[in-house]
Amino acid sequence: MSEIERHSYDVVVVGAGGAGLRAAIAAHDAGARTAIVCKSLLGKAHTVMAEGGIAAAMGNVWPEDNWQVHFRDTMRGGKMLNNWRMAQLHAQEAPERVWELESWGALFDRTPDGKISQRDFGGHRYARLAHVGDRTGLEMIRTLQQRAVALGIDVFMECTITRLLKDGDRIAGAFGYWRESGRFIVFEAPSVVLATGGIGKSFKVTSNSWEYTGDGHAMAMLAGAPLINMEFVQFHPTGMLWPPSVRGILVTESVRGDGGVLRNAEGRRFMFDYISDYFKAETADTEEEADRWYDDHINNRRPPELLPRDEVARAINAEVKAGRGTPHGGVYLDIASRRSPEFIKKRLPSMYHQFKELADVDITKEPMEIAPTCHYVMGGVEVDADSAMSKVPGLFAAGEVAGGMHGANRLGGNSLSDLLVFGKRAGEYAAAHAAGLAVRPRIDEADVAQAEAEALAPFARDGGENPYSLHRDLQETMHNLVGIIRVAEEMERALERIAEYRERLEKVSVEGNRQYNPGWHLALDLRNMLIVSESIARAALERKESRGGHTRDDYPSTDPEWGKRNVCCRWDGDHVTVYQQPLPEMPDELKKLFEEH
Repeated sequence: MSEIERHSYDVVVVGAGGAGLRAAIAAHDAGARTAIVCKSLLGKAHTVMAEGGIAAAMGNVWPEDNWQVHFRDTMRGGKMLNNWRMAQLHAQEAPERVWELESWGALFDRTPDGKISQRDFGGHRYARLAHVGDRTGLEMIRTLQQRAVALGIDVFMECTITRLLKDGDRIAGAFGYWRESGRFIVFEAPSVVLATGGIGKSFKVTSNSWEYTGDGHAMAMLAGAPLINMEFVQFHPTGMLWPPSVRGILVTESVRGDGGVLRNAEGRRFMFDYISDYFKAETADTEEEADRWYDDHINNRRPPELLPRDEVARAINAEVKAGRGTPHGGVYLDIASRRSPEFIKKRLPSMYHQFKELADVDITKEPMEIAPTCHYVMGGVEVDADSAMSKVPGLFAAGEVAGGMHGANRLGGNSLSDLLVFGKRAGEYAAAHAAGLAVRPRIDEADVAQAEAEALAPFARDGGENPYSLHRDLQETMHNLVGIIRVAEEMERALERIAEYRERLEKVSVEGNRQYNPGWHLALDLRNMLIVSESIARAALERKESRGGHTRDDYPSTDPEWGKRNVCCRWDGDHVTVYQQPLPEMPDELKKLFEEH
């Protein structure tokens, strides 16, 4: 074995987005020796893409808002498949986490009376997203990053973790490499917090950048932790479509929250065609309740463009399939005809500059051409609601890599409050776990040697598969066969191809050496993308209904029986297996919230 750099900590946090930074701060404040390890640069996190705001029932704009209403909206948005305890903790603790962020220096937009301003977002009954223009995620990262650096938390940037190391059934540390030099590094730690984000790079059209290869999802599975709800992938309704160089880049929901409307190629505002169907099919148990919710939606002047994201994405997809799409296969998002240029530049400065610089489109004068883009995965590591610990002792997960909180569909704005609430909990409980051990787990050097051999394997092969070709084929397969609309035959074909891709992965070869070698990095990421892609396809094939972010043409309706159980995935040596488990029982006092409204 070559010489390997080694470090010892109480808590190692993998990922430096909102969840990772908040977890590291919490672990440090609890007295744990803490390190942050991130694949990219500190601050280069997908949290900055959450531009619209942080969902928290502070009641600054609507005094009637409270945690119970937020909880109910979250559960309904998730089609009641959410872990009720996670949704409850999230709704109860989100306001405190926002105020805490403000106390650390975050600068929020203000109401006329000086309170933190809150805006409308899809699926939320009241305007409850605390925001900073359309740059809320960026402000969150700036604030958390500044706090973590000020606390002196150790940061390992451009360092990729490839394996979790165990002592028996519990976590002992992690193995990885420096992206610049290719040198290997081992972290000895009894608590590891995964905050690695999502899986978007398995799909061809995505708002996610190169880091999102499902690393945490796959490593957790390989370590023995099951995943939950992996069939639910959120296609954000509005991603940039043209020119091709910007395809998939996110157009924040704030554009619609601030008055933007969706129009088809005929110029017609089509979302009114879909709004009543949503309330009758998804929201209510009776027609009377559906009518009441519909009236409430309209009376609160909530436009149909602010239905939950899965509904809007399906509506756009339907318009395009019906031949009413734009020349490049999308629809138009129009705010120019609805708001003044001054309003747009003040409320949506990032969107104005994004379209002007990247697409030469002035959104104050012309509509944006948009289409759904793979944005977020609701599924992730199955965790305990209170502690954020997985089924593997010492392994925690928070943020997008953790499953359960959002059920079948995530409401906009809930991602940022999710990061804060469960990032803090994961960090605190990870520190407590490490402190409570009588004997620290030990790393087996044979496991280190195996991890090193796996990482170096592509260099030992000559003239094999090109990792970029394999990645392109995987993305095409997931986009075409496991995308927004799914059928059994196509998903079975996708699984056959994924099995072939796994064989091809064993033949992937890279040239050159370990320094500055992006081909090698991709070759290692492909293992994770294949595991995650198989998990999505198998879970989607298992769930024989349409619900939230999972739509099946061969099972178009929502089945009440499927609303009683989750689909879980586990690694079975060389492939993914799925199984079903019942939802945790919601207490009667929370059930009453749904009877009253």
